[in-house]
Amino acid sequence: MNLIRRGALALALAVTAFAVQAQTFPDRPLKLIVPQPPGGGFDTAARIIADRVGPILGQPVVVENRTGAGTLVGTEAAAKSPADGYTLLLGGLANIALNPGLYDKLSYDPLKDFKLVGLVVGNPYMLIARPGLPQKSLKELIDYARANPEKVTYASGGRGTGQHIGMAIVAELAGVKMTHVPYRGAQAAYQDILGDRVDLFFDNWGTAQQLVDDKRVMALAASTAQRLPGAPNVATIKELGIGDLDMETWFGLFVPAATPAPVLEKLRADVRKAGTQADVVALFEKTGGRSLSAMSIADMEALVARDVATFTKLIRAAGIKAE
Repeated sequence: MNLIRRGALALALAVTAFAVQAQTFPDRPLKLIVPQPPGGGFDTAARIIADRVGPILGQPVVVENRTGAGTLVGTEAAAKSPADGYTLLLGGLANIALNPGLYDKLSYDPLKDFKLVGLVVGNPYMLIARPGLPQKSLKELIDYARANPEKVTYASGGRGTGQHIGMAIVAELAGVKMTHVPYRGAQAAYQDILGDRVDLFFDNWGTAQQLVDDKRVMALAASTAQRLPGAPNVATIKELGIGDLDMETWFGLFVPAATPAPVLEKLRADVRKAGTQADVVALFEKTGGRSLSAMSIADMEALVARDVATFTKLIRAAGIKAE
């Protein structure tokens, strides 16, 4: 048998094996790696989608929190896992789109080492201010910061988080210098915002909304291109002329890039079915987010690629580095 015929036979056998694998997949539980601790945005999104997609797949999807080095440990573990569809990654803006700009040498390439199964939810940010801040608009605040470099302080849940990066980018776009005050999580940051001890916080809208509605903090600007449905009177950063920013922390499922196409397509179909269920859409909307599951895969991939390119450039321009 010549080499050409052997190659054709090998290809045919591989295609047959993949087809058989797709027909029987999954025949055991799946694992969903979450690169953050329980209780945060990563974990919440993971558990909602895992609970809904498991019954559709016919196998449980077990959430495994793999923490360490920000989001690096869990993401690296997922990248190195067998490409058989049984190990998934909960990918978000942080570990997929922000890390490439934060680290000079990243152990994984988010666009080459993973395939997108599907985005499930997006959560916008809102720039909020302490209740006693003298400046009552973002324009007033920027004018003050320009005249008083590093006098304005902003909180975050830690260096390298979306809260830190988003506010640092806003300051860079506005051409002002502010002082970053990192905390160990959002809860500690809110204590000082509410206590008038730190000026600003660029946080998830789902978390900040109740405090804004109760007038315990001031909402200065939304992070997205369009105004938020829950805050129609609050202008966007782009609308205020600060800069062309459209920032939303999204979450979705990813698998290693070499996952067989038939397996990937089954996962995509079932995750889409789970994410578009009415109760899932309502649950995400109730917490200030928007369901992304109805988007086409092409549009989802374009969004991810856009954010990787955009935030790598913005983070490097602002000189932000991971700890």
